[in-house]
Amino acid sequence: MIFELFQYSFISRGLVAGLIMAVVAPLIGVFLVLKRYSLIADTLSHVSLAGIAFGLLFGIHPTLTALIATVITALGLEGLRQKRLYSESALAIFLSGSLALAVVIFGLARGFNANLLGYLFGSILTVSQSDLWLMAGSSLIILSAVIIFFKELVAVTFDEEAARVAGLPVRLVNNIFIVVAALAVSMAIPVVGALLIAALIVIPAVSALQLRRNLFWTIIYAEIFSVLAVISGIILSFYFDLAAGGTIVLVMLLIFALVASWSSKK
Repeated sequence: MIFELFQYSFISRGLVAGLIMAVVAPLIGVFLVLKRYSLIADTLSHVSLAGIAFGLLFGIHPTLTALIATVITALGLEGLRQKRLYSESALAIFLSGSLALAVVIFGLARGFNANLLGYLFGSILTVSQSDLWLMAGSSLIILSAVIIFFKELVAVTFDEEAARVAGLPVRLVNNIFIVVAALAVSMAIPVVGALLIAALIVIPAVSALQLRRNLFWTIIYAEIFSVLAVISGIILSFYFDLAAGGTIVLVMLLIFALVASWSSKK
């Protein structure tokens, strides 16, 4: 029976965490893709890995340290962009530098194995009650920020210069958006792991954009694809003894392939 998996508390926690991420990630992902910020999700995911390493080394909750690291880095990257110093090379420097730092810290602290693979690739076994509370709090912040600044965010996303001329607080909106993007990246760690976060954020958004609908329906379709992939991935991983994070991403890729194939025939 498909419902027998819900008798396990770790599955229930993992499913709740997955659903939280399934709602939040594509909402951020649609704007990231439209703003051509897709690569920043990958960069921040590697920064989060360095944050996890610090947390494990000093005995602090890894998700919390990952959150702090990604928020600080995201604001730094946005500052560089606003000063016209932002480029793909800057992202590459942060990505490789944070990954190198994580590797060095992991090497220094050989004593902890600490569910390391779970933090790298995700595992519903590692989702604790404290993770759920942290994810719930972060998701409320993200959703509130997007709802409150939705009109400004849309304007800045499609034409930043026009938004600035119109008197909108472009810098504030960009800073808020980059912070909530960092929160979304940190939230996804228990579900898909630091190395697969970018896929969870970007793939549903790109899949929805293939349908060429307006922004509202693009977001709705991205949410549907994301929720479907997360639920299917967790169920498949349970019954076939697969890694949950990788399975979720593979389902997302399958959805993308099907949508792209269907849209190309229209």
